[in-house]
Amino acid sequence: MISTNELVALALDLATDGHRRLLGITGAPGAGKSTVSAVLAGALGDRVVVVPMDGFHLAQTELERLGRAARKGAPDTFDAAGFVALLRRLRDAVPGVTGTVYAPEYRRELRNGIAGAIAVPDDVPLVVVEGNYLLLTTDGFAPVAGMLDQTWYVEVDEDVRIERLAARHVAFGKTPEAAHAWTLGSDQRNAETIAASRGRADVVVRLTVP
Repeated sequence: MISTNELVALALDLATDGHRRLLGITGAPGAGKSTVSAVLAGALGDRVVVVPMDGFHLAQTELERLGRAARKGAPDTFDAAGFVALLRRLRDAVPGVTGTVYAPEYRRELRNGIAGAIAVPDDVPLVVVEGNYLLLTTDGFAPVAGMLDQTWYVEVDEDVRIERLAARHVAFGKTPEAAHAWTLGSDQRNAETIAASRGRADVVVRLTVP
């Protein structure tokens, strides 16, 4: 089990070696990726910016046009090429030259991404990239792992993850019945896809719930 202090120390090492670094935080939906990212953001302050992959969700209207709305969150419902392009821009940033790079942010209440919502100044040494499919080798995500300096895989007890995920769906408008059906259906298929990439991670972060 790796402690929170150890995680912060690992992130600090990346943030203080004199180069822009990208740290990936991945894991199944509800595993705690946002929790780990928030811990790092709180500890490192202005030395880090968190950029979630979720900003590259295809728009709800486009998913409906494609007939993929029922599988929203699956690998092929993201703009993987756009995500890869953003990571390249973030990696190649030169302090005082590149300027601020803007990333999109997903707004659950709108069911859509918002362009230009996250500012990443060119002098920020560490970008935490959070997302489900950072270690995937299909659906356009294959280049991602090679652009990350480290990738951490976050996991938690499966019953906790499922309960947490269902509660999130309820909070954003689904009935309890629909939330559990989505969690154990579409979300579970995505979770199994993500779990298959676990062995490619540099660090496995096992979260415990009090």
